[in-house]
Amino acid sequence: MTLTAPAVTDVEVDTLIQVRGLRVGFGGRDVVAGVDFELRRGEILAIVGESGSGKSVTTRSLVGLAGDGAQVRADRLDLFGTPSLDLTERQWRRIRGPRIGVVFQDALVALDPLRTVAAEIGESLRGVARADRADRIDELLRSVGIDDPRKRQRQYPFQLSGGQRQRALIASALAADPDVLIADEPTTALDLTVQKQVLELLVEQVRGGRSMILVSHDLAVVAPIADRILVMKAGRIVEAGPARQVIEQPEHEYTRALIAAVPQGRAGPGPVTDATIFTATGLAKSYRSVPVLTGISFDLRAGEVLGVVGESGSGKSTVAKIVTGMLEPDSGEMRFGEKRLTRTTRTPGELGLVAQDSVGSFDPRYRVGEIIAESVALRVPRAQRRAEVARLLGAVRLPAHSIDRHPRELSGGMRQRVNIARALGSRPRLIVCDEPVSALDVSVQAQILDLIAELAATEGVGIVFISHDLAVIRQICHRVLVLHDGVIVESGTAEDVFTAPTSPYTRTLLESVPRLAVSAPLSAPTESGSRA
Repeated sequence: MTLTAPAVTDVEVDTLIQVRGLRVGFGGRDVVAGVDFELRRGEILAIVGESGSGKSVTTRSLVGLAGDGAQVRADRLDLFGTPSLDLTERQWRRIRGPRIGVVFQDALVALDPLRTVAAEIGESLRGVARADRADRIDELLRSVGIDDPRKRQRQYPFQLSGGQRQRALIASALAADPDVLIADEPTTALDLTVQKQVLELLVEQVRGGRSMILVSHDLAVVAPIADRILVMKAGRIVEAGPARQVIEQPEHEYTRALIAAVPQGRAGPGPVTDATIFTATGLAKSYRSVPVLTGISFDLRAGEVLGVVGESGSGKSTVAKIVTGMLEPDSGEMRFGEKRLTRTTRTPGELGLVAQDSVGSFDPRYRVGEIIAESVALRVPRAQRRAEVARLLGAVRLPAHSIDRHPRELSGGMRQRVNIARALGSRPRLIVCDEPVSALDVSVQAQILDLIAELAATEGVGIVFISHDLAVIRQICHRVLVLHDGVIVESGTAEDVFTAPTSPYTRTLLESVPRLAVSAPLSAPTESGSRA
């Protein structure tokens, strides 16, 4: 994916936001601990860091939304030349929308489910005559690339696709014509092609004269479009500078670790055996007479990681549900060796599942040991279960004391390790991993990918790895299936699919993959700190 950041000339330099010594605390503990930065007119400033680094709290403090009970202090917090540390809520409302527009990560949560798109955007158009609002909303929706805007105005958020919701949220943020956009993880949950479109849209808004603060955990997303990058860790800025300097000449070890953790699209799985353990032939499924899978066939060998990639609606999650027995196909068959899999022939525990949302898949009342023991109980006598749980915790590199902790006490990466340990507990021959790393920070994601590849090789387990992230797929998978509208449009070894794709759809996906590269040659920063 190649995007070009708009250039900022010396003539245009004008500081819109200036922050010195920003601290934000909750319950007596600072989560932002002395942050300094500024935003200049016409530039894109990226703030990058992992979960808990303080990046979102920092930007929310700029619009008076740091959170309930937040104690916000600063030596200087100037917005558009005006000290803004002690504004009233009424004063903040004059800044939010008219001066600073905010685009949040999860549009489905950010948009009111009880309001139509027109009502959501119209809230920011109170200064526009009611008779003219529909035309203005049409104009805004067209400007963010939404087709048939009159129809979309009447729809509710749940009736839109993920990309359409995010575009509607951007339109709402632009409605009052703000000087600054804050985009907080605006593409994290989106498919690659939609992600590329949304980023292009945001860059276009800056070319129109705005400035933007782009918050992300993914350096590969921000690198091509940012003028400057701030790297945050534990509430502090550990590195700052022009984008190319930070990416190509990182000074802080944490920045170097983030760069090293970004999937580089290199195929690297271990060897597999020739023993085929699972075969699917002609799988088909329809919902209300609408086909979602058509004639899907594949096989899987012991120790192999088979990637299934595609955008939302491609049918990949339906494949996962059918393979794991949560859904019956309308036609086709599956076999474990010579055994045909049906509802009556399935053996409990012969397949494992690693879901994307580990929290949602755990009983919150259970401790880690109890969660893993549920699957261990299918294979191991009661007297030996705790020892087997402890062995599995070691296998996924979790400390022994984790056995008595609740999932809520663990980090996202640790919870996903518990998820994997539970899947291994029944000693399955096949594990389905459904978007297992999409919600994780890049460094944690790298650890989980290494773990999955290692387990496939050492345990001899066949793995069906489902993802929309092609860089991840190439890094871990031996073979790849590309799904589009319920049909396999391409299949082959990971190396063949990524280096010599035959399907136009595959080529489109590959062109949308974010790459850790900036869009201009390294040069001395201008007065604005932007790439000249």
